[in-house]
Amino acid sequence: MKDFISVGPLRLLQRSSRKVLGPGNLGVLIARAGVGKTACLIHIALEKIFRQERLVHISLEEGPEKVTYYYNVIYHDFVKALDIHKEDDAYEYRTRIDKNRMILAYLNQSFDVDRLRANLNNLRESMSFIPDALLVDGLDFEKAERDLFKGLKEIAEEFAVEIWLSALSHRHIDMVNERGIPYPCHRFDDLFSIIIHLQPEQSGIYLKLLKDHDRPTISDTIVRLAPNTLLALD
Repeated sequence: MKDFISVGPLRLLQRSSRKVLGPGNLGVLIARAGVGKTACLIHIALEKIFRQERLVHISLEEGPEKVTYYYNVIYHDFVKALDIHKEDDAYEYRTRIDKNRMILAYLNQSFDVDRLRANLNNLRESMSFIPDALLVDGLDFEKAERDLFKGLKEIAEEFAVEIWLSALSHRHIDMVNERGIPYPCHRFDDLFSIIIHLQPEQSGIYLKLLKDHDRPTISDTIVRLAPNTLLALD
């Protein structure tokens, strides 16, 4: 699937300083409820899978069956957007997803860094599954303490993975820190290398790069997304 970068949200990073988040780093996607945080994370996951990378999708709100359903829906959007008609090609991509993705669900507030570390070690030792990236969906940034994100940073460095998270913002909270990072990431922005804002406007849905590694200033780095599929338009 050589053209996936032309339609996926990570197209935004092609305009960043390093083009990638990179091993050992944390990235976060900020959006309000219903805008498409989970869908956007799954787009990121699929792009990595189609690059022959392995990943672990960590869900804190949905079970594996529901997460798999989301992947199936978004995969079909990719297939349609890239005009893939050959049954053999579609089967190859589906097989690649099943082979290179693991789903871990931590429901009922059962998630913690030590448990994650144990599960990653188990995947490596018992299944020889060594991921390149982790996606953490559903973490409550309002209740989370700094030590949790420091622990995730340690996981990223220890296992040489990049970690993407989603953060829920609220329409009625317009708090922004002195570096321009909005709630709820304003307290921990120094621990993140990439911060992206998924924001609906009258003219469409936009991804905007708010933090780009150690780059001191960022010009308007924006990608417009299709409202129904969250595939890149511009």
